Amino acid sequence: MNTLSQLAKMTTLVADTGDLSAIIRLKPIDATTNPSLITSAFISGEYDDIICSTKHLTTDEAIDYLTVWLGKLILEHITGRVSTEVDAKLSFDTQKTVTKALQFIDAYEKLGVKKERILIKIAATWQGIEAAKILEQQGIHCNLTLLFTQIQAQACADAGVTLISPFVGRITDWQKQHENKETIDIHDDLGVLSVKNIYHFYKKHGYTTEVMGASFRSCEQILALAGCDLLTISPTLLDELSNMDKPVIRMLSFDKKLENKPSVIDFDTFNQTQNHHPLNQLLLKGIDGFVQARDVLAEKLTQQ
Repeated sequence: MNTLSQLAKMTTLVADTGDLSAIIRLKPIDATTNPSLITSAFISGEYDDIICSTKHLTTDEAIDYLTVWLGKLILEHITGRVSTEVDAKLSFDTQKTVTKALQFIDAYEKLGVKKERILIKIAATWQGIEAAKILEQQGIHCNLTLLFTQIQAQACADAGVTLISPFVGRITDWQKQHENKETIDIHDDLGVLSVKNIYHFYKKHGYTTEVMGASFRSCEQILALAGCDLLTISPTLLDELSNMDKPVIRMLSFDKKLENKPSVIDFDTFNQTQNHHPLNQLLLKGIDGFVQARDVLAEKLTQQ
């Protein structure tokens, strides 16, 4: 049994891609998309006919239509859920995030896709977490992304978010730059340690929010988190794992003994802690990156 098959027995594997051919080949349970992946899919030229059909729409309407259209196409080839991300420009506006999420759900339902198969993906700002809280109360499941800190993780759990996507590789990249190192030992990898800490925090306090490690740079990072609830992995690394025969050891597990939950985090505590955290820059940079990716797709649409 190859390494990928072993890992799949202890962790739900998710394809981190908008590449339909990769999804068909890899057969993941779930799939995640983001503005960068959506843009990559549509600037490839493969879907130019679909893009041409959106000429009567505004640019924002066209991008939303294409996002849902690709999400539905992906769902035809997986048994689980697809994560569909709200425009990152709305990351600091709770009501607009909720409104956009509801529009996505409505668009999917018009295409025959039930809301249970959709995870609305939202940046883990305070406003984004508040939007997710509102959506979860309406039975709409959310995936909080661009998550780098413990305070973000706890606020998401307080809000009853379905799952979070803590970013491993971007923290490791920051660590390498901060410590002026080309490589980081896996036991000292702050990205890996962040996910481990969040996982154990959730489990020992009985939070129902699931942890989905994301943004991996190597198979070593992935295997260091074997046993995590979910792991979303690029096709390249999924292929590497499928070609390995290394034994997989469960690295994350928990006992049933629970501790009392800490006090619910309020707005002031969140802002003071998050804004002064050195990794907050990764949240802001990530939002900017997703905005820029959407802008690239918008430019392509205006050229049609």
